[in-house]
Amino acid sequence: MQASDQLQGVSLDRGLLRQGVDQANIPALLLCLVQLTGDQAWLEEPFAPRRGRGLDDNDTGGLSDEVQRTIRDAAYDAILAWAEGAPLHLPRPSNAQLAAMLSVAMSEPVPEDYGDVVAFSMQFEQPAAPTPSKRPLTAIVIGGGISGICAGIELQRAGIDYTLFEKNEDFGGTWWENHYPGCGVDTPNLTYTFSCRPTDWSHHFPLQGEIERYLLETAHAFGLYEKAHFGTKVDRAEWIAEDAKWAVTVTDRNGNRETHRADIVMSAVGLLNIPKIPQIPGLDTFTGEVLHTSAWSDEVDLVGKRVAVIGNGASGMQVVPAIADDVAEMTIFARSKQWIAPFPQFRKVVPDGVRYLMRTFPLYRHWVEQRLSWTFNDRVHGTLFRDPDWADSKRSINKINDGHRQFFTTYYEEQLGDRQDLLPLLLPDYPPFLKRMLLDNGWFRALRKPHVRLIPEHLAEVRGGTLVAASGEEVQADVLILATGFQTTNVLGSYDVIGRDGRVLRDVWDGDNAAAYLGTLVPGFPNFFILLGPNVGAGHGGSMIRNIENQAHYALRIIDAMIARDASAVEVREDVYRAYVAKLDAAHEKLVWTHPGAENWYRNARGRIIAITPWRNDAFWRMTREANPDDLTFEHA
Repeated sequence: MQASDQLQGVSLDRGLLRQGVDQANIPALLLCLVQLTGDQAWLEEPFAPRRGRGLDDNDTGGLSDEVQRTIRDAAYDAILAWAEGAPLHLPRPSNAQLAAMLSVAMSEPVPEDYGDVVAFSMQFEQPAAPTPSKRPLTAIVIGGGISGICAGIELQRAGIDYTLFEKNEDFGGTWWENHYPGCGVDTPNLTYTFSCRPTDWSHHFPLQGEIERYLLETAHAFGLYEKAHFGTKVDRAEWIAEDAKWAVTVTDRNGNRETHRADIVMSAVGLLNIPKIPQIPGLDTFTGEVLHTSAWSDEVDLVGKRVAVIGNGASGMQVVPAIADDVAEMTIFARSKQWIAPFPQFRKVVPDGVRYLMRTFPLYRHWVEQRLSWTFNDRVHGTLFRDPDWADSKRSINKINDGHRQFFTTYYEEQLGDRQDLLPLLLPDYPPFLKRMLLDNGWFRALRKPHVRLIPEHLAEVRGGTLVAASGEEVQADVLILATGFQTTNVLGSYDVIGRDGRVLRDVWDGDNAAAYLGTLVPGFPNFFILLGPNVGAGHGGSMIRNIENQAHYALRIIDAMIARDASAVEVREDVYRAYVAKLDAAHEKLVWTHPGAENWYRNARGRIIAITPWRNDAFWRMTREANPDDLTFEHA
């Protein structure tokens, strides 16, 4: 990375740069100093950072003001010299060095092989160029959310012509649909960014509006609008064996039905696609307004209203604090308890100087991203294995997990202050991380307000404007908010997929028992690639975007293999598929999410984990680098 590549024609604002360095993350600056100067002493005492607390960014590194000043002064001088043309003294650390550097910055061991994914993420290594096709290939992309955008970018890079169908009126998927108050991401900004298109985020954890703008701008930047048909719902995709093509039937916004043909289908409909509407007796009799968070009306007026919220998961925990000060009364029906982690960066803006530093000196942004990726992704993975000899398995699964329980319990007690009466209603009796960990968006502060009440039961019945809890207690409400999430185990439930020999994918999966090889391939469904398919999400933390990018990369490697063999179709072998699913299920059996008696949205009706992966993020990255021809079956026209 040469300065001339980044600053050509740009006048350097030294004052803003100095401001950015003075506000920057010390551990990330140390890693930059090593590469800028080649001096490994920056990773030793007295400069080596102390370990951060929880999910905190540890911006000071736990170091004294005097040591921090030495680091910041040296970093400013070195970055200024680089901007004026000085080269990096260590432009390309080895992968093992990268892992060792990150270990020092995190003050904890990072596996040596993790350096492989660090190198790729920092763009030290570039993917191989796609194989030119001997015949023109066509593809259909179903869905225009993050997965659809990834698919479009990869297909364009490979020179494959495609058509994209999106049921909504624009790109964005769940970020176009979900715009309830407080809606935002619980993944750090730099990790929730396409690797091919960095951006200048204003907040550490962006809200819905900024995320949607970024997605739409990305679609424009890559010319995806030229390929997109909006207001068009896909009804059916059927493999036509004699033609080796997919026939995809769609209905447009005017009710017209058409069938389109293509060699390849990329299903990018995602998991957060079909809202889960609770089956509550009398719900249709409610006299007020009923809103699901995924179908929010910006016209609704909550000021002075009696509002009831069903659910205390991710969306409920965002919407409640956002509207609590507007309503006259708020009742929350929360039949289950949730583990909630501190959220030090909640609503915090990225300082202008730091944003300038990231734009001017991308190496700093890369290292901040690597620290965030480790903190919010794979750091916790090794602590999620169930210890068969652990005595108190109801409350925790191992010694470290029990320490997490104690840490979170203390946080609950601190946040509740004089409302310790709420603690028994909120503190889970199951191990931390068994369900999706939630971040405190002001949840505890909202619950302490005098007009907010939590009922630890489900809503059993609706009688007009009266809501009846399971205990029989009655509550009056003017607005009912359904923060009840999505049908996450109903994978590809929005359209019919018919593969080879008339196999219906829904039947192959026996309803809610979805499975796919690397979350992407199902035998009997040639040239059909599922993005954000079964067991791709990361329950231990991580950006969906990275795993979707991994899948899209893998899909194109398979298409490359098909092109190289001049084949008309490719699919995963049945035995390879079954062996992978067995391996995946066996791995899950060792982890917290299959803890006896566990209930979470990751599992289907028979208790099998559908939504999330058991693999560490770097492991899945490795699995998706290349397509092994021995795993596949090729067909020639």
